[in-house]
Amino acid sequence: MNSAAVEVKHRGLIALLVMAATVMHVLDATIANVALPHMQGTLSATQDQISWVLTSYIVASAIVTPVTGFLAGRLGRRMVFFWSVVGFTLASMLCGVAATLDQIVIFRAFQGAFGAALVPLSQSTLLDIYPPGSHGSVMGFWGVGVMVGPIMGPTLGGWLTDEFTWRWVFYINVPVGIIVGLGIIALMPREQPRRRPFDFTGFALLGIAIACAQLVLDRGELLDWFSSSEIIVETVVAGVCFAMFVIHVMTTDHPFFDLRLFEDPNFSVSLLFTATCGMMLIASAALLPPFLAYLGGYPAITIGLVMAPRGIGMMFSMLMVGRLARRYDPRKIMALGLVITSASMWVMSGFTTDIDTWAVIWTGVGQGFGLGFIFVPISVLMFATIGPALRTEAAAINALLRNLGGSVGIAVLVAMVSQNIQANRSDLAGYINPFNLNLPFVRGDASSLAMWDAELTKQATLIAYLNDFRAMTWFMLATIPMLMLLRRPAPPPGVRA
Repeated sequence: MNSAAVEVKHRGLIALLVMAATVMHVLDATIANVALPHMQGTLSATQDQISWVLTSYIVASAIVTPVTGFLAGRLGRRMVFFWSVVGFTLASMLCGVAATLDQIVIFRAFQGAFGAALVPLSQSTLLDIYPPGSHGSVMGFWGVGVMVGPIMGPTLGGWLTDEFTWRWVFYINVPVGIIVGLGIIALMPREQPRRRPFDFTGFALLGIAIACAQLVLDRGELLDWFSSSEIIVETVVAGVCFAMFVIHVMTTDHPFFDLRLFEDPNFSVSLLFTATCGMMLIASAALLPPFLAYLGGYPAITIGLVMAPRGIGMMFSMLMVGRLARRYDPRKIMALGLVITSASMWVMSGFTTDIDTWAVIWTGVGQGFGLGFIFVPISVLMFATIGPALRTEAAAINALLRNLGGSVGIAVLVAMVSQNIQANRSDLAGYINPFNLNLPFVRGDASSLAMWDAELTKQATLIAYLNDFRAMTWFMLATIPMLMLLRRPAPPPGVRA
């Protein structure tokens, strides 16, 4: 594909179009979060019911993502991309006009299903239309949209909701979708479809496993995890279906995934780093807003503003590391990124209730800067030894693992916060009594005890969040030895290092 990549016409425009489609999809995973309270009032829904607006999108996207490689091979990447953009745009418009909760949940599911293919298709398209020597810079450009989108989503969603209505969170996709759809059908080169039988059994088993796993991760904290029969049933179904899927793909003649992908050690190890990257980006972005709102007293608009620089740090490092990856060993760049990210998380573990705005900003910039140093090299290493025919399928698996990593990270860290608050509160409560000489202002009357009860909960919550930040620090550092499992690929023939 090296020569073909150089001969593609209008590849700069194609790159902009596929990136616009990617940003649309990743933004919509988080842009509606801020608008949920407004939707809840308009649609007369409870907090549990309105959460399905997010859950339906995530679950539908997770189910459809793995099938992207097959569809692109069978129908051609150009047609799959075009119809994905068309379906996503129509579903966005329907979400904007939805009048009931049932309607918006269904339309969000369609939006997630059609948008699922956009991220892996955009990644494989950019890798195919540019020569291997440019893949570092191209992946930096692509990573800006994929990783910065979830950070900027809440900020943009809050502004649209405040200035207009929550419906504009979805309407904003319509003009972008029209332009991208027309551009894709006019400029993207045609591909020769490949005949390949579809593994319906494998798809069904994997789809059920992913759907149940996402429901467990998304609703577990709300339903008190395994105290709920729903969570127990979904966990069992997910485990059984995934085990059956593994057995099926190992024994069938035409498995759902091309098993040649997993023979490449760089691909398999890179998937672990992809999940780690998604976990750190998405989970930390989910933890910080409630931390700042409850403990720092920050209003929603201020939270969006102080978190935005994290995206700027990530953008800068991704654009810079694309050039560095051609000169230096990508594994060393990733090690530096892991250290920088860990250092910023460690500083966050020292926050107090008197949170300085600039401390939040510069630790966010450092975290984004470090993640950029991880994300781009791992994308280069993952696809360096994978042939063009398998790139779309590899990109789909990569996208799935990144999203699942984020879901697992959110579920685990939120559960840790909830459990630690209770444990910390129980430990601290023993010191709050009128006989403690270190607390001379404790009295036995109701007003004094109520004041100390509120302060007790606040301090217990602070410790719980700081423990999470500390856990993320050690987790990132623990992944550094895995870099030794990656191999630095040789430069392609005719391409200077």
